[in-house]
Amino acid sequence: MKFMLLIHSTEPAVIDNTRVDGGVMSPEYAAYNDALIKAGAMLAGERLQPTTTAASVRVRDGKTEVLDGPYAETKEQFGGYYLIDVADIDTAVQWAARCPSAQFGTVEVRPIWNTRGA
Repeated sequence: MKFMLLIHSTEPAVIDNTRVDGGVMSPEYAAYNDALIKAGAMLAGERLQPTTTAASVRVRDGKTEVLDGPYAETKEQFGGYYLIDVADIDTAVQWAARCPSAQFGTVEVRPIWNTRGA
């Protein structure tokens, strides 16, 4: 089954806990990525740029509105994701618990809809 691990945390916590020098991944995330790859579970994953670089788009009454930054005022922001393929939600939760951001943020686990049939 495919699952999305959605990484949420405060941006200051990300800066404090996942220092990246010159675009190089932190050792904790490098080890996590390697473990996912070795297990054959990793399909994709990316870190997102800060919310200050974001735009939110919505269409109301046929008119497109573009807002700078995230639309919702929240304490935690969506900062990255992993798309994994594992046996079940229990295994996906175990991988989420191993994600370095789980120590200072939240990793939401969501099953992917199977729209192509079984």
